[in-house]
Amino acid sequence: MNKTVKWILFVAGSLVALIVIAVIVLPMVIDVEKYKPQIEQQVTKATGRSFKLGGDLKPSIFPWVGVRLSDLHLGNPSGFKEKDFLSVASFEVRVKLLPLLSRNVEVKRFVMNKPVIVLEKRKDGKGSWEDLGQPSEKPAVPAKEKPAPSSTGELPIKGLLIGEFAITDGLIVWLDQAAGVRKEVKDIDLVLTDVSFDKAIGVAFSASADQKPLKLYGTIGPVGAQPGKNPVPMELAINLLNELDVKLSGRIDPSPAVPTFDVAVNVAEFSPRKVMGQLGETLPFEPADAKVLNAVALSLKLKGTPQNIVVSDGKLKLDDSQATFSAQVGEFDKPNLKADLNLDGIDLDRYLPPPATEKAGAASPGKPPAAPTAKKTDYAPLRRLVMDARFKAGELKVKKARMQNLEVRVSARNGIVRLDPLKIDLYQGSLAGTGTLSVQKEKPETAMELAIKGIQAGPLIRDVMAKELIEGAMAADIGLNFSGDTPDGIRQTLGGKGDLRFTDGAIVGIDLASMVRNVNTAFGLGQQPSEKPRTDFAELQLPYTITSGLVKTDGSRLVSPLLRVLAAGKADLVKETLDFRVEPKFVATIQGQGDTTQRKGILVPVMVSGSFGSPTFTPDLNAILEQRLDQSLPDKEALKKMVPSKEAAGKMVQEGVKGLLKGLGNQ
Repeated sequence: MNKTVKWILFVAGSLVALIVIAVIVLPMVIDVEKYKPQIEQQVTKATGRSFKLGGDLKPSIFPWVGVRLSDLHLGNPSGFKEKDFLSVASFEVRVKLLPLLSRNVEVKRFVMNKPVIVLEKRKDGKGSWEDLGQPSEKPAVPAKEKPAPSSTGELPIKGLLIGEFAITDGLIVWLDQAAGVRKEVKDIDLVLTDVSFDKAIGVAFSASADQKPLKLYGTIGPVGAQPGKNPVPMELAINLLNELDVKLSGRIDPSPAVPTFDVAVNVAEFSPRKVMGQLGETLPFEPADAKVLNAVALSLKLKGTPQNIVVSDGKLKLDDSQATFSAQVGEFDKPNLKADLNLDGIDLDRYLPPPATEKAGAASPGKPPAAPTAKKTDYAPLRRLVMDARFKAGELKVKKARMQNLEVRVSARNGIVRLDPLKIDLYQGSLAGTGTLSVQKEKPETAMELAIKGIQAGPLIRDVMAKELIEGAMAADIGLNFSGDTPDGIRQTLGGKGDLRFTDGAIVGIDLASMVRNVNTAFGLGQQPSEKPRTDFAELQLPYTITSGLVKTDGSRLVSPLLRVLAAGKADLVKETLDFRVEPKFVATIQGQGDTTQRKGILVPVMVSGSFGSPTFTPDLNAILEQRLDQSLPDKEALKKMVPSKEAAGKMVQEGVKGLLKGLGNQ
């Protein structure tokens, strides 16, 4: 019995000794270099590309099975300028042998030095990466498909441990021969630490894209014993251009059933101007204020699946403005969008491009250039869109107009976009409205209703237009509807009705009392007053109706302490023509509204006709002759002597109106 045990131990020991000797001696006595041509041939056959091992092939067997290669080259297909698709200066991998027997992989080293990948695109559009992996030799007889082996979903290994994983000094080159573009991402370094299933894997990545640095570092994992079946935590920090810092924290569940993610995003304060400068680019537009877009910060939480994304706890800083927001989007083929944005305040004039200034002599006389042919708008995306978006702002300034307590809700479903409500406080008054845009038919149909209460017109016009035109409290009820999306189509279908009212105000730049009292002083032909002319009024009312682009008013009136001015007529927006009669009526008293100037003379009704571009103003001489004479005119013959001929009066009025309009334009 003892002899048997001794023989067994002797045989086992001998076998172990032989294995150890073989592991140590075999790499020394076997010339592996002679296998290089076979390796090159097999790689070429598998990839369809030429493969070359330029350096030595150095294997190791025990206790680490490994190989060290150098000067590797995987070529490009014919027709490309670059010889190599991939080249590697050196590559080394070492795996512990005995743990493999229990399906545990222990890697001592996985190091790749100076890998270079060249992505080249020929002038005909074909890329060097295409057809990669297709065998160079196709079998003459198609191989019979083998049934897929049954799978339990488990990995073929139980454990993984990598001591050193590094890719150093890498380079990726992009070549576009058609565009003559060459881009490089160089100095690529990737180091992974604590690579295993049950530990968080450390990640450190850096690169330089066209001399612009990129860094990423942090941890990912642990991935668990069954990667792909459990949520994977992550804590990553990204730095771009040494200017932009982004942090990502949360977890990603790569479950094949329903992948999910829950990630917090934090973008530290940065300057978009500096970022664009680092990129060698300018802003898409130059804001009017050169100090804006210098301080932006963002934070939010992202949660959802590939089919539905929820944004919550959103915070945005834009220079001096602060905003909170949330959103949800799903059914991306539509999409289905919900959004809510609350802004404390913003001066949009600082961000808009400055007003274009016309250069002297730039406009050439003659016929204006023909308008470009309008392209047909595709409303299919709007028909699919499902949306419910809300926006609130405490203060808003745009085009110099100041607004407060802005509230807007925009919804869309089944091809109908609704604006309801629209609420704005401005200039001691308010504006409220609703609107709809329907794209269910080929031509869009639009309708809107606006209600204005108590807005002070003077300050509003001075801020927006830098002019003094009219003063007083403005109120209005406005209804409009039209179809189409071209200027001509809108004018031809425009309809609606409304009423615009001003109370306790004045028309600045016009003295209607003088205009209608005497032809000789009408329209600014007489001696000009030292003060800016104005017409005070208690009420100015402008009711209107619109049908197919034809605007009519039958009861427009101005009530002032001295005058009652009535206006009636129509304006054709399609033909751009005017047809109005303005008829003044004298009021005995001249007290009120600050107008105390004594006035005498004849009331002058005015006929307004012509086109929008060239209106004509003609006094109604027949109406003048029918007026009653005042005490300074004892008979009609004297009146006829005072009143010029129709032709002369028309000329006087035309010149006067031109001067008056010029004066208004300079207000």
